[in-house]
Amino acid sequence: MSFGFFLGTYANVIYEFLFELYVFTALFTFRLNRKRLFLLRLFAGFAAMLVIGYGAMVVYHFIGLTVWGRVLIYFVLFVCVIAHCRICFAESMWMVLFSCDMAYAAQNLVYKIYLTLWCAALNFGIFPAGYPAFVFKICYYTFFLLCAAGVYFLFARRTYKFLLHRKQDYRTIIVSFVILAITVILCSVEDVSFLPLSVGVENRFDEPLLYHIRQAGNLFSIACCIVVLLYLSGLLEKRDLQEEIDRMQYNMKQMEQQYAISKDTIEQINIKCHDMRHKVRSLIGGNAPDELDRDLAEAIKIYDANIRTGNKILDVILTEKSLYCERNDITLSCMVDGDKLGFMRESDLYCLFGNIIDNAIEAVRAIGDMDKRVIDITAKAHGDMLIVQEENYFTGKLTFDDGLPVTTKADKAYHGYGMKSIRMIARAYGGEMTAGVDGDKFRLSVLLDCGGASSRKSR
Repeated sequence: MSFGFFLGTYANVIYEFLFELYVFTALFTFRLNRKRLFLLRLFAGFAAMLVIGYGAMVVYHFIGLTVWGRVLIYFVLFVCVIAHCRICFAESMWMVLFSCDMAYAAQNLVYKIYLTLWCAALNFGIFPAGYPAFVFKICYYTFFLLCAAGVYFLFARRTYKFLLHRKQDYRTIIVSFVILAITVILCSVEDVSFLPLSVGVENRFDEPLLYHIRQAGNLFSIACCIVVLLYLSGLLEKRDLQEEIDRMQYNMKQMEQQYAISKDTIEQINIKCHDMRHKVRSLIGGNAPDELDRDLAEAIKIYDANIRTGNKILDVILTEKSLYCERNDITLSCMVDGDKLGFMRESDLYCLFGNIIDNAIEAVRAIGDMDKRVIDITAKAHGDMLIVQEENYFTGKLTFDDGLPVTTKADKAYHGYGMKSIRMIARAYGGEMTAGVDGDKFRLSVLLDCGGASSRKSR
């Protein structure tokens, strides 16, 4: 065998595999944190892979036509790609394994889909026996690029936002790795077993039974690769959703505790202020100077600031928030019929209005114009439905994702749950939440179903 023939035969096998694997690896590692001197590490790794690839070509010449020889070669190349990624990215080993696992599954999926179609074309006479080799290459790489775009939109792009937490479940990755390893072994068994049974060119068969067995193996490999991709991306999404629910439940628990503290504090303040008013009046006998009257009135103003809506829980929330607003030069305007909110559980009511007002306060605090540091809240009943509406001014640009305003805080993974909690509560009571902007004014509407409230409240 000449050196040129040796290079032409095995370079196609090894370097094409590495090229395809690197394309998909790039799709799944694009958003990972990079180490210093990333480009130097990247191209130095490519140079090393060229050398390793040449060594793999030599080994392939001797053991590439055996099942375990082929499995060993591809496994070593895959491990080398993992090591290359580990050198380039400032991520945990599990994060790198996750990304490379997805990439290998995608590469094998695309190859097997094309092989299934190509095998059918050969055996149904769509391509003649003596077709030029470049025809296969043109068809394959056109198909490859289209499938790479499909993998990006279906899998890679979906996983980017869930990779923000930088936490991976090693058990998930191990299970998917085992499935992928079984798939690669079966593929090697197929390729090695059916090569001598082919007629003229690889994957053309005289016996229909051989063709059907070959295609069954291809389809099984395709199914396994899809399982790996769906398993990894699906569990990642499910875990992210569970973490989001846990955070919202934790936030609601914290608000329940805050409500208990606020209720007790305000009650104690009201008692002290009430007693103070009567004691001061009895001591001075109504003959105090005007200046002293003003000072005393200011000192016990907190008692008069107590808001009464007809709902004790809501009174605590609004009183607490109104005192904060007063200290920070914010006008809080409330027109709420508290009697109509009696169908809600205490924790839900406190969490709903607490989050609404807290978000509004955060927005208006950034406004310098005192005339716009205003928060308007109304709650009105219409038949079996109750509508809570809130308006406030804001500065800057507000963007929305899935109907919710995107948090402006730097740590987006751990903020923005106030609006999600509001929507969760609205849906728990058979309603919905909508939000929007009109110029520099933010508007929030929460629709709640009062009907059947007793069954929900008793849960």
